[in-house]
Parts: sequence; structure tokens; C-alpha cells
Amino acid sequence: MFGFMTGGAKMDPRDAVAKVNAGEINLIDVRDHGEVQMTGKAKGAVVVPLSVMPFQCDPKGPDFNTEIDTSKPVALYCASGARSAQGAQVLKRLGFEDVYNIGGLGHWHQAGGEITR
Repeated sequence: MFGFMTGGAKMDPRDAVAKVNAGEINLIDVRDHGEVQMTGKAKGAVVVPLSVMPFQCDPKGPDFNTEIDTSKPVALYCASGARSAQGAQVLKRLGFEDVYNIGGLGHWHQAGGEITR
């Protein structure tokens, strides 16, 4: 089953919480830094705003964010799930194969995921 606007496969947020806690998956918050400052972020998430994803998520580029482990799947979230769907499309174009959209930060929190500030 595919997520919003074919933006990666949909992953149940409870599965994402378990996989992040086990160190089995990358978690990327695609919201802007201002939003993250206001609401916090999911524990274990790397913040890569959607606007800079083509640069920070390109393993071949000079601005690649080394906090992203290219050997692991990637789960994305934003505020509602729409931007994370767009981010999943960006990652697919950059060659990432296992990309999942878990929706919004609220979904993460409702599934038992911790929020850090």
C-alpha cells in the first residue's frame, strides 16, 4: 500500500518507533528548523528540511548529511504527511530504495514515540 501521493510506502508509526529504537531505520524530519524549534522532534530523527533534501540526502554530493546511514531504510515525517511524501519522492530519485512515510509528528507521538526539544 502506498502513502500519500505515491510518496513512499506507508509505515505504521508504531513500527517506525520500534525500528528507530532498535537502530534499524533512519528517521528524517522534513520540516523547517523553525517548526522543529516550536514543537520538538521525534527522538532519533535527523532534521533535513524538504527544501535542502536534494543536497543533504545525496550520498554522492558534498553536502551529504553523514547522520544518514545509507545501508538502512528511511522513514520520513513532517507535520501532516504531505511534505514527507514529497521527501520520499526526492529520496527515490536519489537512489534510496526502502523509503517510508509515517505521516506527521503527531502520528509518531500517538504511537508512543518520544519527542525531544
